[in-house]
Amino acid sequence: MSTVAILLRDAYTRLAQTSATGRLDAELMLAHLLGWPRARLLAERDHPVPDAVSATFAGLVVRRINGEPVAYLVGHKEFYGLDFGVDRRVLVPRPETERLVELALAAARRIAAGRGGPLHIADIGTGSGAIAVALAIHLPNALVDAVDISPEALEVARANLARHGLAGRVRLLLGDLLGPLDAPVDMIVSNPPYTILAEVEPNVYAHEPHLALEGGPDGADLYRRLCAEAPAKLQPGGTLLCEIGAWQGELVAALARAAFPAAEVQLFQDIAGRDRVLRVITPA
Repeated sequence: MSTVAILLRDAYTRLAQTSATGRLDAELMLAHLLGWPRARLLAERDHPVPDAVSATFAGLVVRRINGEPVAYLVGHKEFYGLDFGVDRRVLVPRPETERLVELALAAARRIAAGRGGPLHIADIGTGSGAIAVALAIHLPNALVDAVDISPEALEVARANLARHGLAGRVRLLLGDLLGPLDAPVDMIVSNPPYTILAEVEPNVYAHEPHLALEGGPDGADLYRRLCAEAPAKLQPGGTLLCEIGAWQGELVAALARAAFPAAEVQLFQDIAGRDRVLRVITPA
């Protein structure tokens, strides 16, 4: 019977050839199989591991070597301090998207300070529901519509709403972009598909849903449509916030200025200093 230390040492060696985070990958996968927190795994390195668990772990290591995201292998991913179930029906939430959530929370509090009543927020292209859940938890008086064109993605989002006790406060809507919204909202938040599919990193292309990646020839197809539709779907004084690709700042800002000629349009950077979020504040 192998021990934790033996299994991890072998996995570290094998994963180092293909993953920049091989050590962490191995620890997360083995901790998942044992049902332990990662801290216990590191503290009990001499603990024996049953042969069946060792065999399953070996299979996960092979899948990780082949580029499958760890989040799919263990079935969940942390985002904005919250845990979300994920699988191949949705994109894995990325840490850079937390910048979008930070700016959305600040915008929501600014809007709320200027008037009474609950805020109405729409998360467009919700995927796993990570953004909608994070906003709903941190804005307990807000109403959130979570929209996606994929019925399969909405199934994942529904499970995450239940996981966080939000099934009664976040409304899931099936449809294309802003079409399902039945009335103007105070804030639109979106992390739409913005990649050029032919240029996507091979492991992402092989394992994550193309519907959630494909942004057209220049990655901006969805921004063109969002900017065209958003003026009719935002309340006066409302805010549009979109995550963008690092190379798209000026292009998307120009689209926003054309659609909202009287609005304040601003780009915000991520922790690496790259353009990451577009914000549009409309006149009151």
